[in-house]
This record gives sequence, C-alpha cells and structure tokens, in this order.
Amino acid sequence: MGATRNWRGPLLGISLAGAMASMASAQQSDWSYEASIYLFMPETETSLDTPLGTLDGTLSFSDALENLDFAFMAAFGATNGRWSFLADYNYTDLSFSSDTPGPASSGLDTSFTTQFLSGYAGYRVYDDQDAYVDIVGGFRWFSTETEFDLQPGAAPGRRTTVDASWTDPVIGARARVRFSDKWSGTGFIDYGGFRSGSETWQVLLTADYAINDRWLIRGGYRYISFDHDIDGNDFKFDQSGPLLGATYRF
Repeated sequence: MGATRNWRGPLLGISLAGAMASMASAQQSDWSYEASIYLFMPETETSLDTPLGTLDGTLSFSDALENLDFAFMAAFGATNGRWSFLADYNYTDLSFSSDTPGPASSGLDTSFTTQFLSGYAGYRVYDDQDAYVDIVGGFRWFSTETEFDLQPGAAPGRRTTVDASWTDPVIGARARVRFSDKWSGTGFIDYGGFRSGSETWQVLLTADYAINDRWLIRGGYRYISFDHDIDGNDFKFDQSGPLLGATYRF
C-alpha cells in the first residue's frame, strides 16, 4: 500500500551539506557552523483512516524507551551574514501494543520505522545585539513503514501496512533572544504542504545555555505533525514532548 520508499530526502540533505562545505572552502572566514545531537522524548500518535474504520496507536515516551529498537536525531546549520542554512534529521524504529475499545478486537499492535528530514534556507530580517529573526523556506521529507496489526476478538483480526514517502514545501520563522551572557531562548515555527491531502507543521521552543564559546546545551518542547493522503486513506503522525540537546559551534 502506498508508494515505494526511497532515499531522495536524505540524499538531498547530503547534497545540501556538500554544497555548503564547498562554499565554505571558498570563503572560510565568512561562515560559521553548528552541529547538534539531540534527544526528542515525545508522545507519539499515529492513525490511518480506512473504509473499514480508523486504526489508532498512541505511545508515551516512557513506553517508547521500552519498545525502541533504534533512534537517531541530529541537526546542522551554517550562517554567512544574513543568510543561513539548516538541516534537521530524525530516525525512529519502534513497535508497541495498545488497547482498543469494545469487544471487536483484543488489541492493536503497531510497529513503524519513520524518517523525516527538514532543509531550510533562511534570511535575517531583524538583527541587534540581543535578538534576531529569520524567515525560512525549504522542504520536509517524510518516509514511513508502518504496520497496524489488529488482534482478533469478536471480529477477525486484520493487518494493514503503510509504506510511503513524500516531500512537502515549508515556510517558517526562527527567532532567538539573548537574556544574559550565558542564557538565551530560541523559537522556531513552520508550516507546509500547501496542497490537498498533505499538511505538516511544527513548533519548537528551547532555553539555551552557553557552556563556553563552542558548546551550547538546550532544553525545550517540540510538536511536529504530518497529515497525508495515501491511496485515498488519511495517514496522520504526531509527536510532542520535551527535547534535550547539545550543540557544537565552529
């Protein structure tokens, strides 16, 4: 069911990073960079509307830790004057079980491997010594292999699989405010899709602490949402929760 998975999203991100590296070699002194590794600790909700009904799976972060097979989350940014580039990649592989209402089924087993890659180009529209605001535009690529296994109860069990990937254009804004020499705050919001049957958006808020000129630690909250029509069925994937990360600036 759905389109065949592909790696065009990650390859596009790698190409973007390569292009930034090439520009940096030409103007080394004009570029600054930051690389981040982070832990996103969300509650995850995934659902699929089908002609036979809606399949819903919900998983808290504490339960996700017990069922997690693998996860990787990282971001990379580059800035030159008013221009900036940002890439953010998230990979999650896990499986879990949840209860279902009524006697028709004895439960729902959900397993998924998801990836999403967001790439942005930004332009600084406001800048002073204590704050800045960037307007950004780019893309978000999402890929999923999701399996819903409805266990038999009063009704027979059934299995539904979603295997698809797609790319949406996104626009947004990023702002940072400095509170002191050590503390600052960052806000990021974007929205994408702009077509029938596909929508994505996210909100990210963090408090940032500078350990020194190179290292920064962050803590905050993120909500990211995907809603996409796959072969006439509405697929939804939402994650929301706290985030912790470390950033190296060079």
